[in-house]
Amino acid sequence: MQHSPVFARERVTIVAVLNVTPDSFSDGGRWVGHDEHPDVEAVVREARRLAAEGAHVLDVGGESTRPGAAEVPVARELARVLPVVEALAKSVRLPISIDTRKAEVARAALEAGATVVNDVSGGCFDPRLLDVAARAGATVVLGHMRGVPATMQDAPHFDDVLAEVGDELAARVAAAEAAGVAPERIVVDPGIGFGKRLEDNLVLLARCGELAERLGRPLLVGPSRKRFLGALTGDPVEARDTATVAACAVAVFAGASALRVHDVAGAVRAAAVGQALRAARAGQGAPAGAAAGAGP
Repeated sequence: MQHSPVFARERVTIVAVLNVTPDSFSDGGRWVGHDEHPDVEAVVREARRLAAEGAHVLDVGGESTRPGAAEVPVARELARVLPVVEALAKSVRLPISIDTRKAEVARAALEAGATVVNDVSGGCFDPRLLDVAARAGATVVLGHMRGVPATMQDAPHFDDVLAEVGDELAARVAAAEAAGVAPERIVVDPGIGFGKRLEDNLVLLARCGELAERLGRPLLVGPSRKRFLGALTGDPVEARDTATVAACAVAVFAGASALRVHDVAGAVRAAAVGQALRAARAGQGAPAGAAAGAGP
């Protein structure tokens, strides 16, 4: 499996969510109000806290992609994310990812200091984004989504979700490589919650390792606080971190290489458990750093 320098082989990469939007499903309005001006100092403080908790990448987004969300104009998205990316690049010693579907936003963020582009549409929304990433030598996370956020949950259907998501991600990998993105800088994301039913999300989490093996790329999953967890537990969005930790541990055990989360401390612990169980399944014993003989 080819690995990006950011998404290193030897670890589960923890990608921390920093949404500078007024309307994201979980943390909308926390860092930016309806005047569109982000509280840059507050975001930098939060980024430092996330880094101390164990984040490896900071993922900055200026457009909500929750189910039903409308598209944000480029100028508005840039006004939200650029001051934050610039400040983080100067203040925090972690790679910065720009969470966007738009080539113009990706280009500006990469020039401001980002090194990763996380596109939930996998380059389908704006194919120029792949060219921008290739020219910058950026790592690209290719997400799976059918349609757009405004309509993606309108009667989604799969006959074989694992095969179909695999086929469609393989096509996006091929498109990225054709645009010039280096193979070792491509990461795939099955798009948990993006145009998926409850049963689809569960299959993709439980069998994500099969996707990673088929595609030969690191695989990122992002179950954090999503609606399917609420459907399973009855918890409102603000109370879904415990279920998120469980989903993350299962995903790592199944073969995920990276986790995109709001609760970094919980994901770090979930990754440790998932890695230990994966090693035990492979007959490799306890991973380095595990406490030998730890009692109950």
